Amino acid sequence: MRTSKIVAMALVLAPFLVGAPTSAHHSFAMFDMQKKVTLQGAVVRFKWTNPHSWLELDVAGKTGTDRWAIEMTSPNNLALEGWKRTTVKPGDKVVLIVHPLRDGGKGGSFVGVRLPDGSTLGDVK
Repeated sequence: MRTSKIVAMALVLAPFLVGAPTSAHHSFAMFDMQKKVTLQGAVVRFKWTNPHSWLELDVAGKTGTDRWAIEMTSPNNLALEGWKRTTVKPGDKVVLIVHPLRDGGKGGSFVGVRLPDGSTLGDVK
């Protein structure tokens, strides 16, 4: 009887244990990884958060200012690449290279940045 309770409990918990790693990861299919777009603008916000950091940038557009949301990697990975939570601050003028959203929206996946002091992080060419 005790063995059947353990087996029943294992069967109930198994889907949660198997599903957890897959639900925590998402695809980059929404980004056009074959294209790079250069954005020049002012940092609005830099979110140093898990699982992905985010950078919001105001970019002058044809009809005014466009707010772009750029997805980055985790703070741990950014730190390994030389980033700190204070690397960019609101108001900093930067040049960002991103893989744009496939749907043409104002967003992308981070590739590289030229900081106000001229230094670079990531792939800036």
